[in-house]
Amino acid sequence: MTFERLAIEVIGWGGAAMILAAYILLSMGRVTGQSRLYQWMNVVGAACFVLNSGYNGAIPSAVLNVIWAGIGIYTLGRIASFARTDPG
Repeated sequence: MTFERLAIEVIGWGGAAMILAAYILLSMGRVTGQSRLYQWMNVVGAACFVLNSGYNGAIPSAVLNVIWAGIGIYTLGRIASFARTDPG
């Protein structure tokens, strides 16, 4: 196995662990769907999946994860916007 291939696999498994951990935290009530931590974990995890899927030619998975990351980025923008306009 080449270093490149190993790196791609480690990135993919890291992304899987990140998304799984985010879901566990959400399910346990430790974070909410509107928390920055939860959204960042999903964005980073999805980005890792995009790299892994794209490298391996799994285009449907790559597209799904681009959308997944986009939803997370959009939500982070909404969270930031709300924080700027909330006086309390």
